[in-house]
Amino acid sequence: MIRRESVPIFWRNIQQYYRLSASRCRQCGAVHFPQKMRCTCGSSDMELVELPRKGTLVEYTVVHQTSPQYEKQRPLIIGVVDLSGVRVVGQVVDADAQKLKPGTEVELVYRRYFADGKHGVIYYGYKFRPVNVGGYE
Repeated sequence: MIRRESVPIFWRNIQQYYRLSASRCRQCGAVHFPQKMRCTCGSSDMELVELPRKGTLVEYTVVHQTSPQYEKQRPLIIGVVDLSGVRVVGQVVDADAQKLKPGTEVELVYRRYFADGKHGVIYYGYKFRPVNVGGYE
């Protein structure tokens, strides 16, 4: 569920909204996405790291039945993307599901999710698109 916030809170947290961050354990080097406060090794000595903007599509599925708010985006392509060893699930956009295949190089993009009319805040989120838009090789 997307939480709607007041304008001051939104602006205070804006860096978190427009970059894909993970936490890395300073003890063992494990990277966690979504971020964790404590590593699986037991350490709580974590640092914030930004994930790469390019990765590889590991697997994907195509969703044809959606709720009414996603009708214009049908069919939805949901993929698992490997970003240098960290796997992230996200929507794949600007792609033809017939041309996609595991191993396709993708890049991180930010797209509008919705606008909060009350506060005038536009919410964006991360998605992925093929790097080679024509052939997806």
